[in-house]
Amino acid sequence: MLKFGLPVTTRLLAAALLSLIAASDLAAQKSKNKKDIEPPTQVLPPLPEPPDAIAAETARLSFQVSPLSSKGLLSQQIRDALKALLHDNHGAQMVKLRAFVAGSGDLRRVPQIVAEEFTDKKLALPAISTIQVGGLPLTGAQVVIEAASLEKQAVATVQLRFLPAVTVKDATAAVEDLRGRSNSSEMLRVTCFVSSLDDANSARSALAAAFPRAALDVVQAQRQSLEPFAACEGTARVPSGGPSKGVAGPKIIFTGTKLVFRGEDADVRLAFQRLIKSIEPLGATKDDVIWAGEYPLTNPLAAKVAALRAEFTGPNAVANSGTVLFEGLPSTDATAAIELIASGH
Repeated sequence: MLKFGLPVTTRLLAAALLSLIAASDLAAQKSKNKKDIEPPTQVLPPLPEPPDAIAAETARLSFQVSPLSSKGLLSQQIRDALKALLHDNHGAQMVKLRAFVAGSGDLRRVPQIVAEEFTDKKLALPAISTIQVGGLPLTGAQVVIEAASLEKQAVATVQLRFLPAVTVKDATAAVEDLRGRSNSSEMLRVTCFVSSLDDANSARSALAAAFPRAALDVVQAQRQSLEPFAACEGTARVPSGGPSKGVAGPKIIFTGTKLVFRGEDADVRLAFQRLIKSIEPLGATKDDVIWAGEYPLTNPLAAKVAALRAEFTGPNAVANSGTVLFEGLPSTDATAAIELIASGH
């Protein structure tokens, strides 16, 4: 009997083709299964925290204030402000930032965005203070940032003097008061706190005329004040041998703010103690503290901070004059914030 069938070669080719088809189907199925599997979640490394305190060479310091902008929400305005500051200081290292935030934006975004931007640019983080104010002199503006930057070369071989805010009746009087206290020294930075934004334009005009080379800032401290007031603080360049109160030595140490919670003496002391602890690794003690920045939300807290300040400042510290109350702080439970400036060696 004759047996009919495909030639051996054909049968082998058919078998090989079937094997290829099966392999292709299996590969397609595996690929499909891989697509169905979710990739592992990538955990981004945590952003670095701003330093509690930072030291800088006094003679190399310069000061800048970011321009006001009404473009976008708070996050965009923070990024735009940082970009402007980096442009204005020509890429010099920023050692201290103080941000005044108006509106309902989350104040905690400031240090977060600073960490993001500076980490991306491989820049060292500055010490940061963030305070909520009543308003800024531009509709829609939500943040203004003041910067102290470390220039590559010494600006001058002179000392810096820090002048506290003194509360007076209006912006014009505040500018005249600061001019009188500056003793004809060159003012490098001036910040004026006003009770009403109606005074902002007159304050800025008076400041520009009185201190043409200074970085200027005007903010409304609180949206509602019981009485009208204005208070201006500043940083001045003074020759050696001048007054010792509020004057930094060869080095200067900036801290960030520490928050006060509740309102007992122990709560205020704890904030001061933490600040002193932050400057000790940089070679300073409480005797080297020359200035205290105080941001109370109520009069009782302002009085308590003022009463306890002398325990944590040195003999050359300036005494803050008058009370400026602020709108808010990064924590809703905080009642005040404090920062220090110390003279280094």
